[in-house]
Amino acid sequence: MDKIRICLAGAGRAGEVHGDIYFFYIPGVIIAAVFDTDISKARNLANKYNISEKFAFDSFEDALSYCEFDAAVITTPTFTHCRYTEMSARKKIHVFCEKPMAITEEDCDKMISICEKENVELQLGFMRRFDAGFVRAKYMIESGEIGEPLILKSVGRGPGLPGKWALDIKNSNGNLAEVNSHDFDAVRWLSGSEYKRVYAVAKNSKNPEISKEYPLFYDNAIVSVTMKNEVFGMIDSVCPCDYGYDARAEVVGTKGVLFVGSLQEYTTVTCTREKGIFAPQVLSWKKRFHDAYMAEDRHFIDCIINRSKPSVTGIDGKKAVAAVVAANESLLKGLPVDL
Repeated sequence: MDKIRICLAGAGRAGEVHGDIYFFYIPGVIIAAVFDTDISKARNLANKYNISEKFAFDSFEDALSYCEFDAAVITTPTFTHCRYTEMSARKKIHVFCEKPMAITEEDCDKMISICEKENVELQLGFMRRFDAGFVRAKYMIESGEIGEPLILKSVGRGPGLPGKWALDIKNSNGNLAEVNSHDFDAVRWLSGSEYKRVYAVAKNSKNPEISKEYPLFYDNAIVSVTMKNEVFGMIDSVCPCDYGYDARAEVVGTKGVLFVGSLQEYTTVTCTREKGIFAPQVLSWKKRFHDAYMAEDRHFIDCIINRSKPSVTGIDGKKAVAAVVAANESLLKGLPVDL
């Protein structure tokens, strides 16, 4: 396979992040088509990637019918992921699906099943697993450098709310899915275990106007979890948090502690009498995890070329969805939920 042809299914922020990486950084990849229900967005990215506008589509069905490609990079709203994955797999097209994988575990099962049946690769977009700091943390935990893990905390705070469609929990599973799917995956990955029990509390403190239309909306939450290996975990969610993009983790073990991530965008720190000690904060997830996005996109292409299984699978996506669904159930019941 000389060239891997990609269709970007979704021309929003995440679609453009992946599109830029494929276009500017990964040799042997061609962006063959762009799909978005907003045709102007699709055309804008088509122009950016030197694609004829006839390969910009506002229907995924049309993209599949009128353009040939080997893989679809799906960054559309969560409730569309299952349908677009099934449509792609039936055409023998490999799938990279951004998180959250889907709304329900049942949809996750459908996605996994059809990709296995049609013998196409399915990779989930958990870029923290490709970040050098998180990878190092995983290695240190497994090598026993901090002893046995006891408590794991994952922070996921976003500077701005996702699109309006995501404000309705029925369409998105809420901020715990849209913002914190990465945290649910990181807790499971770093702990080396599966979820046993989830208890969540949440409220809407910063966006009262949203509650008028979406009464279940929340903008800050704490999720307390117990893993099957008895590691305790906590997920800390705030969106919008206003001050920047904040993605960190902390693992306490029997012999020590490790920290992953930083609020600082650079390691450079200045100190003056006027400003005091100063270091600019991270403002964008795109910049914070740029190298990780490149690594995961290269991994997807390598898996297609070598016909090897991705290191982040549909099962990983399903496990995160199950934990998010349990957390939302806990919010409604005011009780812990067993998985």
